[in-house]
Amino acid sequence: MSDRTVRLLRPDEQRAAWDLFRAALHVQPGTDEEWERVSAAYRAERSWGVFEPDLVGTARSFASEMVVPGGARLPLAAVTGVGVKAGRTRRGVLSALQAAQLADLAESGVALALLHASEGAIYGRYGYGVTTLANQVVVKKHRAQLRPDVPAGGEVTVLGIDEAAPKWPELYASTAMGRVAAMTRSEVYWPSHEAHLRRRAKLVQTAVHRGPDGTDGYLIYHVEDGATHDSGKLQVMAFHYANPDAFAGLWRFLLSVDLVDEIVLPMRPLDEPHALLFTDPRAAKTESTEDESWLRLIDVPAALAARTYGPAEPVVLELSDRSLPANDGRYRVGPDGASRTDAEPALRLSADTLAMLYFGTWRASALAATGRIEVLDPAAPEAADVLFGTRESVWCGTFF
Repeated sequence: MSDRTVRLLRPDEQRAAWDLFRAALHVQPGTDEEWERVSAAYRAERSWGVFEPDLVGTARSFASEMVVPGGARLPLAAVTGVGVKAGRTRRGVLSALQAAQLADLAESGVALALLHASEGAIYGRYGYGVTTLANQVVVKKHRAQLRPDVPAGGEVTVLGIDEAAPKWPELYASTAMGRVAAMTRSEVYWPSHEAHLRRRAKLVQTAVHRGPDGTDGYLIYHVEDGATHDSGKLQVMAFHYANPDAFAGLWRFLLSVDLVDEIVLPMRPLDEPHALLFTDPRAAKTESTEDESWLRLIDVPAALAARTYGPAEPVVLELSDRSLPANDGRYRVGPDGASRTDAEPALRLSADTLAMLYFGTWRASALAATGRIEVLDPAAPEAADVLFGTRESVWCGTFF
């Protein structure tokens, strides 16, 4: 449209963008109190709007870092607040937002972008790919008897939200950054996180685990009333731990909460061993597996060079990135690292597929078998499986 403008939002336009985003998710406008809590997350230099001439679309991000295989941390843009006004969807508004935001992130030197997708068919065309998966786990408390050899764990202290919220940043930083794909949480993250939890329930509790070396785990939960006095549902909204003792100790605490029949843990790592704690492993059920986060490699050379690779023959990838063509080209990936090359390619792929491969969540051979990778060397998919593979399931663990 000739009268369409895409630009950074002014401070006085931020609340309208927040309300537009909420409306896009079918949520009523927020209150003044809620806006006061979340407004710090709306930074002028990272909030975009599309005007026709009124505001019809918005997107923003906040700065973070993400752990990649090998332990390095790369600059990350956590993309959120993406919404288009009803009646203006499917008219190029989102594409205009994505073009402006991606170009700005590339110019700013950001290596990666991450988002949580409300719909699965939207973001692939902008170079995002499903990069972490997560399980929804339900544990029947009355069937869940711990095996006698489960670690005893340490001491658990329960805090109310007013006391706990100021402690969350330190608790998270000390317990949650050991897994690949974990992301740091800056000061702009926490007010929105707190506001979200306060909306969820009237009584939000934080259980803090302390082991021999100090605090090493915590979880945030609330209990929903059931049909009878002892049939409540305990909803775990955060669960982070630095070692197996803290994992076991926090589970001992969960099983001690009275008036609870089910313990529900959404969006957990695929390899988290809940069922192995119990004499009856069927006490823990994985009800579903869903995409947790979507990754976009903004600076492909930097992202490929930053991570480590498994022991396999090098593979040359040929990348096509229609949104950020500076990434186009060939990359040699091997146990000694990754760099641009002029060598003949073994595999051809697009930006969204490279994002799916980057953390090893999806094997190259599976991506090739489903037509997402063009195979020029028959031996290359198996080698890429080893190169990009990781020892444990990758998991972000941060919703935004």
